[in-house]
Amino acid sequence: MKRSRFTEEQIIGILREQEAGVATSEVCRRHGVSSATFYKWKA
Repeated sequence: MKRSRFTEEQIIGILREQEAGVATSEVCRRHGVSSATFYKWKA
C-alpha cells in the first residue's frame, strides 16, 4: 500500500480546519490535496 504524504495528525488538523468554517476548496488548495482525497479522509 502506498504511504501517505500526511501523518494522521496532519490529516486531523486539515479536517478540523474545514470544520472551523474555512471553505473546503480553500483548504484543499492550501494543503495541495484533491477534494476527492479530502472527502475520503472525512469518511
